[in-house]
Amino acid sequence: MEQASPIDVTVRTRPRRDEVRARVLAAARVVFADRGFAGASTDQVAAAAGFTKGAVYSNFGSKDELFLALMDAEGAARVAAVEQALDGTTDLPGALAVVGAELSRRNTSWQLLYLEFWQRAVRDPDVRTAFVASRRELRTRVTEVVERFLADHPVRTGWDAGSLTLVLLALTSGLALEALPDPDAVPDDVLPRVLADLLDEIP
Repeated sequence: MEQASPIDVTVRTRPRRDEVRARVLAAARVVFADRGFAGASTDQVAAAAGFTKGAVYSNFGSKDELFLALMDAEGAARVAAVEQALDGTTDLPGALAVVGAELSRRNTSWQLLYLEFWQRAVRDPDVRTAFVASRRELRTRVTEVVERFLADHPVRTGWDAGSLTLVLLALTSGLALEALPDPDAVPDDVLPRVLADLLDEIP
């Protein structure tokens, strides 16, 4: 007598909301990098993540909101990398070298995406509001890192943490922009050297 095939009783569970969000963000990073912000669609992001477009919009209200979340994640990763690198640094020159290396780490596709969205934010008041809020949050987080380091390793710099953070981010952005068409034009040690001169450390 022929044996009946066993019944498949595998229970397929739906992915958790945080898993869906993480997969959509990961897919968005790839799709945006491949097509640019303007050329990418939420349909393409959803397909790359293995979901329908509804999964994108259940987590992000628009393509702009999706990109801003990606930008926040990129900023958080940079801040975390700086914090980890500073853990083993006790002197200001060493800290400058570490911060310079982390903040100026080159990622051409991300820099191009950031510039594309920056133009959109400058031209569209509604997008600008959310973009400015995101940048202010990033500056706040970096400022907190700088404040903690200066508190643990007091040096007379003549700079407050907020101003120093602004200079750090501005120099990083400017040097990254200069390096996009001509990477060899910006040596890796430029940022820490400039910061060392600006701080004018007093023993």
